Amino acid sequence: MDNDLPLAISLMGPTASGKTALAIELCQRMPCEIISVDSALIYKGMDIGTAKPTVEELTQAPHRLIDIKDPAEIYSVAEFRTDALREMQDIQQRGNIPLLVGGTMMYFKALIEGLSPLPEADSTIRAELAAEAEQYGWQHLHEQLTDVDPISAKRIHPNDPQRLTRALEVYRMSGKSLTELSENKLPPIPYNLQQFAIAPQDRSVLHDRIAQRFEQMLQQGFEQEVAELRKRANLHLDLPSIRCVGYRQMWQYLDGQITKDDMIFRGIAATRQLAKRQLTWLRGWQNVQWLDTFAENNAEHIQNS
Repeated sequence: MDNDLPLAISLMGPTASGKTALAIELCQRMPCEIISVDSALIYKGMDIGTAKPTVEELTQAPHRLIDIKDPAEIYSVAEFRTDALREMQDIQQRGNIPLLVGGTMMYFKALIEGLSPLPEADSTIRAELAAEAEQYGWQHLHEQLTDVDPISAKRIHPNDPQRLTRALEVYRMSGKSLTELSENKLPPIPYNLQQFAIAPQDRSVLHDRIAQRFEQMLQQGFEQEVAELRKRANLHLDLPSIRCVGYRQMWQYLDGQITKDDMIFRGIAATRQLAKRQLTWLRGWQNVQWLDTFAENNAEHIQNS
């Protein structure tokens, strides 16, 4: 911790753990402004299924970096980092404290630790690699990777075409190995970051909250929300927006691929799996203070830390 740096607070946690309510309470106690760290809340017109803060909640505590992209658009981790740093600087210059709130752990990791300056994907090179794999096999491409980047080759299995393609693509585009470029990260954020994570102590309680929230979304009109999205010709199941938990399952139901009961079961199961991944990330997180969802003094604890 560097006390010479401006203060920022991060509030992380799995879905349905109570982050939004606590963040709003913090804004009432402290001069904080919220920056959303959520890869689903960025999309316009996707409100119910993402549990986006309500109009009333946003009036109490405006959130930055929500409703910034159309569901047809792609938003990279690098773009998030750039946008978040800009918003943090603006908040700090206003004399307030940036409060980073969300559960997209890859966003938090990129923001806190920095990003490797890797080139963007190149469709031409990817097509060439796919053609080579078709002709010679993935083992042949893995041998190529071993020649140019033995460290990456050791951790990437020959039967992992996505990561293998990316590693070779990076080399062919830049002339440098993925290992070499990954060692040259952009610097971490220039803030004294106080990190907190919130979750119920009992995993089964979180599972119950997730199921209750999914049922509540259905009552609020989630099916109608996705039906409106399906009317658009430029939206489909392969987009990151429609792959968000709940949306994929509802889309499949409206397509007639699964029953309504299957949609509910799969939607809840996918959300629980997301929560499990988020908790796995957080268990290995450095310098984080844990809060219990049901503790009454969470905001006071953060304020006094």
